[in-house]
Amino acid sequence: MSKLLILGASGLVGRALVEECKESFEIFGTYSTSPIDLPENNQFQLNVSELEQLKNIIRKVNPDAVVSCLRGDFDQQLRFHKELALELIETNGVCYYVSTANVFDGDYTKHHSEEDNLNAESVYGKFKISCEHGLTQILNERAVIIRIPQIWGKQSPRLKGIESAIEEGQLEVYDNLACNHLSDTLLAKQLKYIIENKLEGIFHLGTVDMMIHQQFIEELVKKLTDKKVELNVKSIPNVTGICHFGLTSVRHDIPANLQLTNQELIDYLIGPSE
Repeated sequence: MSKLLILGASGLVGRALVEECKESFEIFGTYSTSPIDLPENNQFQLNVSELEQLKNIIRKVNPDAVVSCLRGDFDQQLRFHKELALELIETNGVCYYVSTANVFDGDYTKHHSEEDNLNAESVYGKFKISCEHGLTQILNERAVIIRIPQIWGKQSPRLKGIESAIEEGQLEVYDNLACNHLSDTLLAKQLKYIIENKLEGIFHLGTVDMMIHQQFIEELVKKLTDKKVELNVKSIPNVTGICHFGLTSVRHDIPANLQLTNQELIDYLIGPSE
């Protein structure tokens, strides 16, 4: 059985990956503070500043695939991922790096595909670009870039924030922001498919359609409650017309049964717990 190491296995995406992949891989995972649902010998406490611990984990596990969905200080993460790549270059392991739509947040004139030039204005977007470049420069085709939009889940902070705002009776929405979204569980299924089929390159994942942020939140709230919720409608500043902030794809690798529309994602989020 192939060995899968999940860096950040205690986070939203990491937990979904553990659950999705536990029957298909020998799973190893790292956590920062709270242990994860894995055998004791298959989990490691690790912070992004602990480079020697990272090296020890890679050498001990010798993973076939590594998924990095870590959080932490940007400078420390850059050093961390450089060391990760240098360790993996000595193995046959492939790194799957979870990146973001923010690598395009310097250009809101269109939604962006894998073929578009990177263009970030935010510190976060520029940091993610640096991580992508650092990994690919060392690992070449053994660095697979997974770019995602806003991530949701039944237990996600984003959904819990919506539920809290409903209790307070007020929500902030944007009427000129068009984007797509993704759930933690669907991302886990898509990543599993990519790993099992040894797909390479850059992937843009997310719902197959775009939706205005105000409409998405309105649809979600309507299904969550009958209460009257006041919407504080705002516009993304310094944008003429619609602010396009979605990820599109020119690839056809991901099968239709592993893709969703925004409406299907909303229906999933308010559906019964699995």
